[in-house]
Amino acid sequence: MSKINLGRVILGGIVAGVILNLGEWVLNSFILHDEMQKFFTRCGFPQPGGSFIAIAVAITFVLGIVMILGYAAIRTRFGPGPKTAIIAALFAWFGVYLYQNVIAAGLGMVPVKIVVIALVWGLVEYIIAALVGAALYKEA
Repeated sequence: MSKINLGRVILGGIVAGVILNLGEWVLNSFILHDEMQKFFTRCGFPQPGGSFIAIAVAITFVLGIVMILGYAAIRTRFGPGPKTAIIAALFAWFGVYLYQNVIAAGLGMVPVKIVVIALVWGLVEYIIAALVGAALYKEA
């Protein structure tokens, strides 16, 4: 059994993070923009500022690295390749998207339409990011 190649985890994770950040930018700036504006206004929430966006971008890069670390950790059990990358993506998607969005929708905090669009978008986004990031990973 080989050791995890942390350099390749970071490389694959940063690339996955770029894909995730681009996906989130498209989702929130274009696809859900009008719905989110209405939601913020209705709830009296301020628009996210620069510091929030900087934190969100940074934590999304960390998420990409953690997702590829997960891939590296489970590939010994599931084997290298796309199937294992998709499993790693599903773990991350469940923990980030599904869990909190279902709770938010169930409590009536976020409109169901926004949640459904976000869940589907996130699933595709995470799978693409994991596939690309995992393709860059090689064992130590």
